[in-house]
Amino acid sequence: MAKHDVKSPIPGTFYRKPAPDQASYFEIGDTVAKGDTLGLVEVMKTFHEVKADADGTIADFPVSDGEPVMAGQIIAELS
Repeated sequence: MAKHDVKSPIPGTFYRKPAPDQASYFEIGDTVAKGDTLGLVEVMKTFHEVKADADGTIADFPVSDGEPVMAGQIIAELS
């Protein structure tokens, strides 16, 4: 399968888990399906789900949990 990039739809802060005391949605090497939530982008205390737009395996998260992101920035790479 070719590499596929999942990008942030909006600028904000990226989180890989639903709450600080919970596990990440997915880890590198996990299999995901189109529509699975990969993380959240927070803007002004509003959280927006970032969903996989293709099936695949998580190859990398180029952004760390809690890191600011820009719209269109790659947050996950699927293979």
